[in-house]
Amino acid sequence: MNGQGQQPIFILPEGALRDTGKTAQRTNIAAAKAVADAVRTTLGPKGMDKMLTDSLGDVVITNDGVTILEEMEIQHPAAKMIVEVAKTMDDEVGDGTTTATVVAGSLLKESEILLDQNIHPIMIARGYRLAKEKALEVLNNIATTVTIKDKKTLQQIAMTAMTGKGAEAAKDYLAKIAVDAVVSVADEDNSKITVDLDNVKIEKKAGASTDQTELVKGLLIDKERVHSGMPTTIKSAKIALVDAALEIKESETDAQIRITDPSQMQAFVEQEEKILKEMVDKIVNSGATVLFCQKGIDDLAQHYLSKAGIYAARRVKKSDMEALARATGARLVTNLDDLSSGDFGYAGLVEEKKVAGDEMTFIRECKDPKAVSLLVRGGTEHVVDEVERAMKDAVGGIAATLEVGKFVAGGGSPEAEVAKELRTYANQVGGREQLAINAFANALEIIPRTLAENAGLDPIDILVDLRAQHEKKNINAGVNVFTGKVEDMLEQSVVEPLKIKTQAISSAAESAEMILRIDDVITASKMSGGGMPPGAGGMPDMGGMM
Repeated sequence: MNGQGQQPIFILPEGALRDTGKTAQRTNIAAAKAVADAVRTTLGPKGMDKMLTDSLGDVVITNDGVTILEEMEIQHPAAKMIVEVAKTMDDEVGDGTTTATVVAGSLLKESEILLDQNIHPIMIARGYRLAKEKALEVLNNIATTVTIKDKKTLQQIAMTAMTGKGAEAAKDYLAKIAVDAVVSVADEDNSKITVDLDNVKIEKKAGASTDQTELVKGLLIDKERVHSGMPTTIKSAKIALVDAALEIKESETDAQIRITDPSQMQAFVEQEEKILKEMVDKIVNSGATVLFCQKGIDDLAQHYLSKAGIYAARRVKKSDMEALARATGARLVTNLDDLSSGDFGYAGLVEEKKVAGDEMTFIRECKDPKAVSLLVRGGTEHVVDEVERAMKDAVGGIAATLEVGKFVAGGGSPEAEVAKELRTYANQVGGREQLAINAFANALEIIPRTLAENAGLDPIDILVDLRAQHEKKNINAGVNVFTGKVEDMLEQSVVEPLKIKTQAISSAAESAEMILRIDDVITASKMSGGGMPPGAGGMPDMGGMM
């Protein structure tokens, strides 16, 4: 039988599209490269910004990699995998999102050259895996140790994270308060340091210059006092945190109260007042001078608290209550009968201040606070948003440095050193994997190349000079974009956390391997008339980017 006259067999629904083999690989690689190219021009101190508008017309101006990729609303499945690399970097380290994205795109670009030479994707993936492990080993060897006491180095790391962003004008001052914030909340256990970044609360308010950003050694909450008769300032505050309502609860079961004459009505009202007065008396008798309540406070209770000279705020968020406990040392109380002086927290000053038209409560001068606040200021909404992103990068970079305890020089120097070592390693490995390891080395050099391009320098001259310096064992030689020369980045105080580099290379290599192993893309129709969802077949849908 030659099979003539047989009916074709349909195994996919009508409207579904399928790409197989090299077509699928090239489509995926092209999509991933397009994403990397979208953020590549933002890399480095001289990187440019992107303006993005969403469907509602809201505008975002930034050069923060993960923000750009999230705002672009990318649809292509392979391109989404590159966005995941940036999100992972942001979650794990808080900085280095552009680096990871650009390296992932470069790895796929190099793999395309190998695919053209008929190297099997599995061979490329295996070579990339070997190269990744060697790269992490080299990075650990060239890293320098840092401790929590070395505030100068930590400030340099923060300044490197902020260089090229909207906060650069005040980076010296901002770096100092970022270091103070992270060091305050860092926990040390058996010489291992952990930093929970949730304990560094960042509040932003427009209407002042960036250098008016301040660190509150305590907490800043977006609440005002509940009664105008309450004091606006309390010194040496004894702070009570209560998770109970200071109001009359409604009955949980259906109940009726029958009142037949005015005297009963009066007695009922007086009883309610008495219950509220007893609640407030418990707080007053405990000796508390400041009350933060997670639930509501009745108008009459507010009056009694005001008469007692107690500062009170109501409906405080649970996360803020937990942060207040860490900052002041207070214990959260759920029953007013249990409230005692042992549950109080301490703050040198609690005050209500108006910031950019909104009343806010500042809890300052806490003893050894394990939660702090950064009040970020900027001239306009767009400026303050970008300063906030810069501060998050700086805080994340400092935390990542302390947790690993190591840092490397910046300016593309670690990538150049790793590339040099990988080329030596490739000769030892041999086989077809050798080609993939060399491709990995070439891909890493995208970082110094891009830094040079974004600064208007000749990337070929810079790379030649950079390789020459690393051959001379100058492992910290990197691109100084301000002088246009290859210099020792450690001497120039351009330093980055080791974790940024290791995480970027790990995430980029793993996502590149995953994309390379895909040889079949089946896209089911999402529309009644068949066809593909937007951006699923070709390049990423970059709608929303201007």
